[in-house]
Amino acid sequence: MASKNTEPDSQAPLPSRHGHQMETLYQISHILTAGTPQKQALTEVLDTLDRELGMNCGTVTLLAPDGSDIMIEVAHNIPEQQRLAVRYRIGEGVTGQVMQTGKAMAIPKVSQEPLFLNRFNRQSDTDEEISFICVPIMIGREVIGTISVDRVFARLAALEEDQRALSIVASMIANSVRAQREIAHQREAFEDENLRLRNELQDKFRPENIIGNSNAMREVYRAIHQVAASDTTVLIRGESGTGKELVAHALHYSSPRAKGPFVRVNCAALNENLLESELFGHEKGAFTGATQSRKGRIEEADNGTLFLDEIGEFSQATQVKLLRALQEREFQRVGSNRTIKANTRIIVATNRNLETAVDDGTFRQDLYYRINVFPIFLPPLRDRKDDILLLADFFIEQYAGRMGKDIRRISTPAINMMIAYHWPGNVRELENCIERAVLLTTDNVIHGHHLPPTLQTSDATDTIGTGSLSEKTALFERDIIVDALKRCNGNLAGTARDLGTTARIIRYKVKELGIDYHRYRRTR
Repeated sequence: MASKNTEPDSQAPLPSRHGHQMETLYQISHILTAGTPQKQALTEVLDTLDRELGMNCGTVTLLAPDGSDIMIEVAHNIPEQQRLAVRYRIGEGVTGQVMQTGKAMAIPKVSQEPLFLNRFNRQSDTDEEISFICVPIMIGREVIGTISVDRVFARLAALEEDQRALSIVASMIANSVRAQREIAHQREAFEDENLRLRNELQDKFRPENIIGNSNAMREVYRAIHQVAASDTTVLIRGESGTGKELVAHALHYSSPRAKGPFVRVNCAALNENLLESELFGHEKGAFTGATQSRKGRIEEADNGTLFLDEIGEFSQATQVKLLRALQEREFQRVGSNRTIKANTRIIVATNRNLETAVDDGTFRQDLYYRINVFPIFLPPLRDRKDDILLLADFFIEQYAGRMGKDIRRISTPAINMMIAYHWPGNVRELENCIERAVLLTTDNVIHGHHLPPTLQTSDATDTIGTGSLSEKTALFERDIIVDALKRCNGNLAGTARDLGTTARIIRYKVKELGIDYHRYRRTR
């Protein structure tokens, strides 16, 4: 085996030297596929070439991002300050020529080559002539860099063999660089997509995007803005279907934790054993079926927000452990004695009367006081009837878009039905009703008969009911005029044209039927 700075072809037969080159290339392939950072891997490659094949003063150059200069990425046995100072331009010197042409160059004696610039002041320790080999690093037809080495002057056959070996190394480096570029491109794409999704979520769950302009909802918005920036535990209270989870999202995405995870747990959907494991995690073998360790939701929400929906369903045992997690910000996995700390903000919600549960002994008083730091009350839909039409319009736009329908308005009878209804299921029930109505309608108007039977009355569905002929005729006439006023933005002349009559008759009917046409005018 040839030692460093010794001419290998004068010491060993060619087949033995060739076998040693193959072994060296095998080592280099392992270095480049080990997953180490690019600079470290290239440094190890140059070390191996020097140690095993006597190729010293190796350098790897890469084209600058702007394509103007050739930068020294790594250099073997060359001071760092000198490496940073040396640069080449395309076509300049041997390295620049190889970068420009994409063809390797092997120079037997650098002292006789005018293209060799010797910017690193190379010279042999034994005053022997130095040979220089430079080969391109190419991805497809694109030259992205070069790899070059010095060696003590060798006969031409040995130099050509070294050039072939170095070309194989350059090909390996090119594959490694290409793989790392693809990984970096994928990572950048994932980061861009992640940022886009986060921005979408932040826009979607901003308090300003929660539908409702009633006084009750304005109080909710004010409370969200007051508490969002802090780590205070928030208790969201309200009937089922009022939008408690939407408020929890708004709190998270309006807080400094917006870039962290938002983790939701529906406490009512899990039994006591599963709930404890879900919250705190478990170790392998902690119970039957625990085949591996698992993080709990509190741990998953580290540096983010944990939303516990329907917290009133917790058992007494789980309440004790949750109380400790809230107070100390630490917990233990099921089946473990190791204490884990988590920087997690906790938001809870319930539709139960917790005060009654405390009196009954089903909910711990100390936990109640711990979570009831900043309560936010969501009003039921029956107490915010001013928001019904806003919500209905929002859901119509949403579902009409999904179903490919062009729905322009809700008829007056249908509006009367929705305003008169008491909405026990709150906003969720309204959304379901609108989805049904959009599905059933065959024109661009939602009528009363498109709504569920629970909302329908004889007047609202245009069916015959009690009352005199004149009363029924007046009611029918009123609905026709109101619908036309809506279409014409409260303009009486436009309404008359729409109904094929005169403005004088419309003014008379509006006065007779007690219609306030000003309310249908839209300000621009």
